[in-house]
Formats: sequence, structure tokens, C-alpha cells
Amino acid sequence: MFAIIRTGGKQYRVQAGDTVRVEKLEKNLGDTFDLTDILMVGGDKAFIGEPVVKNAKVTVTVVRQAKDAKIIVFKKKRRQGYRRTAGHRQPFTELFVQAITSPEGQTAKAETKAHVIDPKKKAERQAAHVQQLKTAGKTAVVEAKRKRQQ
Repeated sequence: MFAIIRTGGKQYRVQAGDTVRVEKLEKNLGDTFDLTDILMVGGDKAFIGEPVVKNAKVTVTVVRQAKDAKIIVFKKKRRQGYRRTAGHRQPFTELFVQAITSPEGQTAKAETKAHVIDPKKKAERQAAHVQQLKTAGKTAVVEAKRKRQQ
């Protein structure tokens, strides 16, 4: 089963278990909430909204709040000595789709992964990985110095 949702002025096609980046939502990490602005629900039987499908919902969990990569905005007028550079980082919210419920009550649920839904565990894993890389990096630097000295 899939659904087409609308959030932040954009439309997204989602399935249970998907992770979607949307425009920033004012929610906290780990918050679970329902999206009710659903334009279409597909699967065994399709439901098309006019403009939205009534009694349908998509249950999502906030997995991440961050900023996208920097975009450089550069303006120039030739032979005028006019140059302007600016940067922009668009904030976004990453959502994990837990379940899609059709108007008839059919539900498609995702197999939840603890590290995807629990942001604290994910942060701990990332910190441990970074620490491991730092330790490995220090060891590699020490070994490289020893090789140079020989």
C-alpha cells in the first residue's frame, strides 16, 4: 500500500517503512504524529481525494532535524566590479513512515527498526563510530611516522 501526502507545499509518494525528507516541521526528535493531508491511497483498492481522502492517515515519526548542504548564491555583473556571494542551508525534517491507514480501515505497518526510530540510540552509535575512527586514525598516523623514521 502507498499514499501520496502533501506537506510543506510539496507532494510525496510514501510506503510503510520509507524515510522521507520534508520541509522543516516544528516537532521534536522521536515525536510520532499523523498526517491527514492525503491526496491518494493506493494498493488493492485505490482512493483518490477530492482534494483529500477523508478518514485516511499516515503515521510518521521524526527521525532527524537538520540542514541540507550549502547552496552558493553568486551574483556578478560583468565589467562593473559587482560581485556578491551568499550561502543558504535549507532546514529539513526526516520522517519515518510507520503506518498507512486507508478510509476503510486497512493498515499497512512497517517493520520498525530500533536504531531508526530511537534518535538517542542512533546518536550513541554515531558517536561510538566517530570515536573508533579517531582511534584508528591516531594509530595510522603513529604507524606512518614510524615508517618515515626507519
